Amino acid sequence: MPRTTTIDCPGCPPLRALTFDVLGLVKVIEARSKQDGVAKVVERWGDPDSSKGVLAASINDRKSNPLLAVARKNGAIEVLSPVTGELCFSISDDGGDASPVDDPIAGLHLFKKQTVESPSRSCTVLTCTTKGKASLRRVEDFDSHTGSVSCATPETWSVCGSGAICCSKVHADEGYSMFGGKGVEVNMWDLEKTSKIWSAKSPPANNLGIFTPTWFTSLTFLSKDDHRKFVAGTSNHQVRLYDTSAQRRPVISIDFRETPIKSVAEDLDGHTIYAGNGSGDLASFDIRTGKLLGCFLGKCSGSIRSITRHPEHSVIASCGLDSYVRFWDINSRQLLSAVFLKQHLTNVVFDSNFSDEETPIITTDPPKNEIQVNEEQHQNDEDALPVKRKKKASKEKSEVKKKKSKKEKKVKGEVHVDE
Repeated sequence: MPRTTTIDCPGCPPLRALTFDVLGLVKVIEARSKQDGVAKVVERWGDPDSSKGVLAASINDRKSNPLLAVARKNGAIEVLSPVTGELCFSISDDGGDASPVDDPIAGLHLFKKQTVESPSRSCTVLTCTTKGKASLRRVEDFDSHTGSVSCATPETWSVCGSGAICCSKVHADEGYSMFGGKGVEVNMWDLEKTSKIWSAKSPPANNLGIFTPTWFTSLTFLSKDDHRKFVAGTSNHQVRLYDTSAQRRPVISIDFRETPIKSVAEDLDGHTIYAGNGSGDLASFDIRTGKLLGCFLGKCSGSIRSITRHPEHSVIASCGLDSYVRFWDINSRQLLSAVFLKQHLTNVVFDSNFSDEETPIITTDPPKNEIQVNEEQHQNDEDALPVKRKKKASKEKSEVKKKKSKKEKKVKGEVHVDE
């Protein structure tokens, strides 16, 4: 028997997260202080369908009219309400001659700059397929009730000539984006001009003369204030730091275990990076020195596919192919709570506008005049009620039964005498 250890989960702070899986389901996870911080599934949106599996997700959790964008396996891009799960509108990714199966969506970003308070809202969505077709769509007007959508002509361009795009990331100021993948070096683009401004260069061969092939699996910017520094995870289990102002090759390369890095996420401090690999290992690094700060307690039994940092609490969430979503404390690296969701998970996002306080049901008291009128009506109704009278039918039935029983006794006595 393998040796196992039990880990106590102290519970999460009040939070709300949304998970996405390969069957296209969106599940809402909430943890409340009244429930001792135990995370639970409170809602499930959609029906299971493998053709609608979620490939990428992005949330715009503004206070007014928040939106959630989901890219599905069949090529549809759906924009939902992260509060109710209501479908606002859906657009299809025009992949040209290639079908969504041959050229699926590899990256998705829902822009947060628009703050429109009118009923007819607008949004901007950036997508990129595995063959390198990037598309910037501006939805000028949509109505969630009627489903009407008016889109401007999308801007499309190619981010690679060969290879396959596996990951993309948009900076916090939403002016720059980068793309990378299998056989594709990381390249950075100016979204306003749709022009390439920088591209990485593969590292030199090692001491044995062996050249490692290019295969980027995840990307993230290091800071919200500076788009020149970013971190990339590779298939050859390396976490690399790039500085576009210094050089084209990585400034620091960190080897982590022996399986590919599947997801990386940045911390709010601007120098801590969280990385998860294909064997379920999750760790944090100080990217300034390349030092491993420590691994998170509690082994995941499947590949980690998504890591996200809560914008307020010191908590990160991870999910993957073991069908669990886990919440971790970034200071103690201890597991706070875990929820089993049955399907292979692809993405997880936080809703920063979640409030732990339950909205009380407000009952308005009627005026005094109405109360007096209701009391008078109640008294009149009581006076008008008829007096209940006892029914004699039950007594008559009982007397009939007694007479029948007496006759039967007399008949039996006569029969015995004759014998």
